[in-house]
Amino acid sequence: MRFDTIISAVAFSAATSLAKELPKNEELAAELYDSGVMHARIMASKKAHWEKETEIGAMDSSQWPKLGYAKCVDGFAIPIPGDPAHKFRCKNVDLYSFISHADLGAPTGEGSSSWGWTDEESGREFVANGAYEGTALLEITSAGQLVQLGFLPSFAPTNSYSIWHEIRSYKNYMLIGSELAGHGIQIFDMKKLLTVDPASPVTFNNIVGDPAGLTGHVDYLPQGSTHNVVINEEKGYAVAVGARPRSSACRGGMIFIDLTDPSKPGNLGCDPQDGYVHDAQCLVYHGPDAQYEGRDICYQYNEDTLTITDVTDKTAPKLISRTSYEGAAYTHQGWVLDVQNQTHLLLDDESDEEELVGPAADGYPVTYIWDIQSLAAPKQTGIYKAANRGIDHNQYVYGGLSYQSNYGAGLRIYDVTSIPGDPTGNAVCEVAFFDIYPEDDADIGGGTIQYSGSWSSYARFKSGFIFINTIERGAFVVKMTKRDSCKKTCNADNCLRALRSTSTPGRLEESQAFCGEFTKTFIADVSILPDYAASACTGNAISRVSSACRCLPTPTA
Repeated sequence: MRFDTIISAVAFSAATSLAKELPKNEELAAELYDSGVMHARIMASKKAHWEKETEIGAMDSSQWPKLGYAKCVDGFAIPIPGDPAHKFRCKNVDLYSFISHADLGAPTGEGSSSWGWTDEESGREFVANGAYEGTALLEITSAGQLVQLGFLPSFAPTNSYSIWHEIRSYKNYMLIGSELAGHGIQIFDMKKLLTVDPASPVTFNNIVGDPAGLTGHVDYLPQGSTHNVVINEEKGYAVAVGARPRSSACRGGMIFIDLTDPSKPGNLGCDPQDGYVHDAQCLVYHGPDAQYEGRDICYQYNEDTLTITDVTDKTAPKLISRTSYEGAAYTHQGWVLDVQNQTHLLLDDESDEEELVGPAADGYPVTYIWDIQSLAAPKQTGIYKAANRGIDHNQYVYGGLSYQSNYGAGLRIYDVTSIPGDPTGNAVCEVAFFDIYPEDDADIGGGTIQYSGSWSSYARFKSGFIFINTIERGAFVVKMTKRDSCKKTCNADNCLRALRSTSTPGRLEESQAFCGEFTKTFIADVSILPDYAASACTGNAISRVSSACRCLPTPTA
């Protein structure tokens, strides 16, 4: 799926304003984004890919057996020795368990969002796990084993939109939305799981108030569908975003839901100002922009912009800023680095790798770093790139680590503590990963740019267990075993040798001069690399040259 309009527009912006924040391109927005054309194309591309996977049997999760513990040794976790389909690439992450979608009550598979909840009294850890037929309800034992406790069917009859389930928690409740028309948002009390006998999993129902049913249900969305659900637990409300159609009064923007009484979720109004919202994070503001201290701020990911809105008054939200960036193809999702000091956030673009534009022109996933110290004038200060080709999807930041679900590359964990001091991203490093999709490991760049593999992960359990939901196979539980520091390592590969070549007179000095400018900020355009660097530093060229530059000796006067 390549869209010439996007490519030409991004190429122009890259030529005129390299690798930084940009104003919203109103002409392009009207043609592709505000119109819904781009979103429809992406969804059609995903559906076509998943239909093809179904045809070849890749979505038949019943073929995957339950798995137990497998330690990550020499870069692999191998629960079934000799079986390449169960040879998972890893770093500092062990596998604890796996159960297929079929065994969890969803024979069609097609896993999606997931979220966790911990019972404060007992410390027991639970997961709500989205799939085609609905939501599997699970417990992670103290030994890291998955136990099925129940299943909550979708609220509406299933169809091709059923894969899209998005789940978030509010206190002890899970709010479950879907792109499925008529689904609304289910509100399920996770405390119902505390008394379930694992030997007799419960199929719950969609009757509000029933002991085996829902606590509440949001039934006033325009078509009953929503792309995502956002929670501000501190302020006691939820937000439905991406609720079709865009022609409604809310335009697919934020619809605010009062959760004061989860059994009666009230409509607080909506914000149509910037149209369709794909995802958001809404927080009580704490940070350097003093005029907003204590205000209710939503950071929105709106297809082609980072949009920031003051929603303190739900009846009259105030748009603070909307900013695009070089390489914007589909602004998908993001997360603030520190909710107690909101100076920076991370943003992922779901289509820049597929479109091969901007910093992702080489097909390696890009995370965009934003300085939000001024909410009215956010600055796109840097990037960091993945080590494998593919597509980034969702990320959440806890304790200085960014946990990314990157489709075929699986769970990737980055140390982002350096960003406030170095917002270029040069000091960010990958400290751990678990690749749940061995099918593309042998491909060029170690991965494939396609919508296969991991959709979501949840990493907030005190036990350290991390839950991963995959599209094709099912649910994994893993655990990080070690947190490496981001130390500079200088491996004498062909890239570094080319930059400091002693056989070419003046080469080291030329490289030092180039690197002196190159490392002052972040650069994403491969075309600016010297020919000798471009030819030697193949693959993830920008990242390789950046690493090599930092390993050159300091120039002498």
